[in-house]
Amino acid sequence: MRVAILGGGGFRVPLLCRELTRTGFAVDELVLHDVDAVRLAVIGSVLAGQRLPLTVRTTVELSDAVAGADVVFIALRVGGLDGRVGDERAALDLGVLGQETVGAGGLRYAARTIPVVDEIAQLITQRSPQAWVVSLTNPAGIVTEAMAGVLGPRVIGVCDSPVALVRRACAAAGMAAWTSLAEVVDTVEVDYLGLNHLGWLRGLCYRDGDRQVDVMAKLLATPHLLERLEEGRLFGSDVICALDAIPNEYLYWYYAQREALRDVRAAGRTRGEHVRREQQAFYAAAAADPSRAAQLWRQANDERNRSYLAELRNGERDEADVGAGGYESVAVAVALAAALTGGRPARLILNVANGPTIPGLPPDATVETVCRVDTSGALALPVRPPTLHQLGLMASVKASEQAIIAAARSRSSRAALRAFATHPLVASLQAARTLSTLFTAEDR
Repeated sequence: MRVAILGGGGFRVPLLCRELTRTGFAVDELVLHDVDAVRLAVIGSVLAGQRLPLTVRTTVELSDAVAGADVVFIALRVGGLDGRVGDERAALDLGVLGQETVGAGGLRYAARTIPVVDEIAQLITQRSPQAWVVSLTNPAGIVTEAMAGVLGPRVIGVCDSPVALVRRACAAAGMAAWTSLAEVVDTVEVDYLGLNHLGWLRGLCYRDGDRQVDVMAKLLATPHLLERLEEGRLFGSDVICALDAIPNEYLYWYYAQREALRDVRAAGRTRGEHVRREQQAFYAAAAADPSRAAQLWRQANDERNRSYLAELRNGERDEADVGAGGYESVAVAVALAAALTGGRPARLILNVANGPTIPGLPPDATVETVCRVDTSGALALPVRPPTLHQLGLMASVKASEQAIIAAARSRSSRAALRAFATHPLVASLQAARTLSTLFTAEDR
């Protein structure tokens, strides 16, 4: 089994490697690829300090990394953290929200990333056409949909926020924790539907002997249990009950645009600026003293998890979320890869082609929902129809996402303007015009 990780110098790569060894995934060779040799060397030092039982090789040659791979994990940040800061600041300077994966920030990030992942997808079809591609690259839904244009169903997107929400909801209801977060959806009946960073937990049940327990009904009927949730504190139990569903935490940007913009401005610096400062310090210190790389990584990872969405939150983050921070996505990614390559079939929340799942969206649109995974791929399971509100918001955002994919490929400022002008988080034609100057080539 040959596994490649593109973006192998990324900060969360040690989490992915740890999960590969913890689950016993049979990796004969693990290849880490990155365009930044310094970052790649630092992560190599972190892994050496963790003493994981993996045969790891590093390379800056992309073709070498993907050649003959059975599984390719893609965890890129095109433009680095400087790009993220630029995305967030460009939006905020125009008076609109600029989170890295949501709204104007997410569209800018996608426009920069799509040409790169298109090239990677083409290379994979040439060098390892039978490989399964597991994408952890943000914005996850847009990137997965773009790569699927080349790779079809062999690319599947993974995000940590849905399974983290399920875990928190189960914990709030008093259910036991799981040894593997990837097993959560295999243990309970979950109704989760949406786009990446725009979804709702609409149903949650588990079997207690012969009795089916409706966890969602229990939570909605008990406000103080909802308030144990990060989402309960963020949205308020009254809003959750009114929606009859628990929104993904990223929906706060949509439901509370004014409050979110106010709080981000009051924070004095963007999340990207905070992460950039912390990671620059980590990589510099670890490069200077490789023997301490693993220790420095643990400290930096703890800080990153504790400060997650701090600008929108009152008080400290829940310790369970701190402990799990960053782990959900890699747990799901490894469980996905195992099921695709002959391991136990699984039910996971993934980013896949819509097909007939949501009749109001195009079949090739990427959606985020519960899927059954085996060696034939990931298949979205049937769900009850979305509410009119859910369908309307998904359709509006999906249209904007597809416009930015078209813009990135054609270098069309007209398509870019359509993407920004129609996104519900931009809501300013002047801002949309300014943001759409990403592309200077004539429309095609």
